[in-house]
Amino acid sequence: MANLNLGRNEFGQPENAGNTLTKEAAQELLLSWVINTKLRVHMQQVGYLMQRWAAEKEGLDEQGQWRWEMAGLLHDADWDQWPDQHCIKIITELESRKICPEIIRAIASHGPAYFGVDPVTQMDKMLYAFDELSGLVHAYSLMRPGGYDSMDVKGVKKRLKEKSFAANVSRDDIQDACERAAIAQDDLIAFIVKHQPSAVLF
Repeated sequence: MANLNLGRNEFGQPENAGNTLTKEAAQELLLSWVINTKLRVHMQQVGYLMQRWAAEKEGLDEQGQWRWEMAGLLHDADWDQWPDQHCIKIITELESRKICPEIIRAIASHGPAYFGVDPVTQMDKMLYAFDELSGLVHAYSLMRPGGYDSMDVKGVKKRLKEKSFAANVSRDDIQDACERAAIAQDDLIAFIVKHQPSAVLF
């Protein structure tokens, strides 16, 4: 894999604070850049989790919730077609569109071990926290006859301990993300299990 270290810690311009894409424009970007339907589902699920967290835990208004959702929705936008430019391409695109630095930085910091950008803001930390664990929970739902029905934290943790299950999901990143966000892993799992089934896919 190419060196994905971004080599910087500042993203966007301060004067663009609060700027977002419209929901339609964000969806258009996702659909045109991401061909892999499984990756699309992942991005939409993470976006929804970010929106729910912003609403329920951060108490943000609708505009604030959309900033969080947009970060989740587009965090892997360049992974499908340009894996060797992962994060670089989407960051460049959003900077060219004068998008809020907070959103761009959250995307840049969703994999600190890979991109060299530490999560600092709460948005940064929660995007990092949701990313890997959301994927594992979804993989678990696909192997259960009832999907998300009656899924519990204990079942998810059992799969988390099985290194061969969803082997591409980094257990180290999950642990690191929970520590950085100061949230118990059980609480994060419970939040994902509760909300992820309601993610609207397009």
